[in-house]
Amino acid sequence: MQDIVSFAETAKSLTPNLCIKCKGKGLCGRPYCPILEKFKSIESVVPRSSGETSIFGASPPSVFVGRYNYPNVMAGPMIPPQLCGDDAMQLEDPKALLKMGIQDVIASRSQLVRANTGINVKRARLPDNPLIEKSQELALSKNPVDTEAWFNKPISNKLKFDNVLTPMGPSGDLKKFDITENPKVPKKVDSLVYDDDALAKDAISELWDGNIPAEHISRLLSIGLLGQERKLVPTRWSITAVDDMVGKDLLSEIRDYQQLSEVTVFSGGVFGNHFEIILIPRMFSFELIEVWMPRTVWSGGSTWIEADHEGFGGKRKYSNLAGGYYAARLGALEYLSSIKRQATVFMVREIRPEYWAPLGVWVVREGVREAFSREPEKFGSVEHAITNISSRLKTDRSKWMAQAAMLPDVRFQRTLDSFF
Repeated sequence: MQDIVSFAETAKSLTPNLCIKCKGKGLCGRPYCPILEKFKSIESVVPRSSGETSIFGASPPSVFVGRYNYPNVMAGPMIPPQLCGDDAMQLEDPKALLKMGIQDVIASRSQLVRANTGINVKRARLPDNPLIEKSQELALSKNPVDTEAWFNKPISNKLKFDNVLTPMGPSGDLKKFDITENPKVPKKVDSLVYDDDALAKDAISELWDGNIPAEHISRLLSIGLLGQERKLVPTRWSITAVDDMVGKDLLSEIRDYQQLSEVTVFSGGVFGNHFEIILIPRMFSFELIEVWMPRTVWSGGSTWIEADHEGFGGKRKYSNLAGGYYAARLGALEYLSSIKRQATVFMVREIRPEYWAPLGVWVVREGVREAFSREPEKFGSVEHAITNISSRLKTDRSKWMAQAAMLPDVRFQRTLDSFF
């Protein structure tokens, strides 16, 4: 455990701003991320598959498409050896993962063996790779599917951490892959996967409206089963793409709703990701401020603060806060959709030292949902709401308020509605 905590000492020797913006993508030029390398010490707590040349287990279901060397990538199923039924399902279920501690999440997810085969992303529809075909069949299912895989050489027991992806276990070069039971496919999934005329964004919207979980939709998009011109999409990209497209779809409806009637505050979070959210009675706009406190997974010994926002017309460029921005926005839009109101959303995400290992962008989505599930507080002014959230944030108000671009206008600028 001491080795895990000591990642902060390594981070101190790096440029804090670069580490948080990079999050393991290699922007520093090093062949390996020194922060992520520290987490290898936790390999001793996960079940080992090292040395195995074949495995059997129930895939949650889960597939993985890498991004390195794009468009020629590694892709295939993820299989937890010897697990079945509910034990396997919880590895992909955010609600189940939320009941665990961070180390337990890593230990559980690290049971998933990545069975990889090389493929060009444009060959998703061509029947020349039976390993990908079977992976696509697996991705259709809503329940765990019994699978068996054989590898060209023994599995290497190395874990994979990422800022967007949930932790994953060892990997192996896939030789043969069999599905030993029929996948259980939701009717909505079945119809849209075989609809070659539907655009990917329209298919994603229909799946969401059909109560298909975001994880399932992302899996279908990643393995090349949605849209007209189908191709494989790296898993990390597909996760953010689904958050963004579903968010835009919700926003198109929310813009027509009446404005919220009172300044409302929500507070909560998960795994050391604390959220303070102010809903303000105005037309929709959204601002997220991220505060990485010292000794969190990426920040090293200093505090890092950055923000991004969008107005009524929506976001046009990719956010400087990466996938976390779209995951947080989706959680807010889900709530506004549920109450059929629009509002200006101001959100502070304070990442605290308790968040010592990267678990993936799903933590942001679930943290915002958790905050919105709590009883809110109502205030007579935005200023009172800011004072209220400041009392729970550990970072001094002056530091994060200095990054707010949208909030000053909301605090001091009157709208036409206020004159009537």
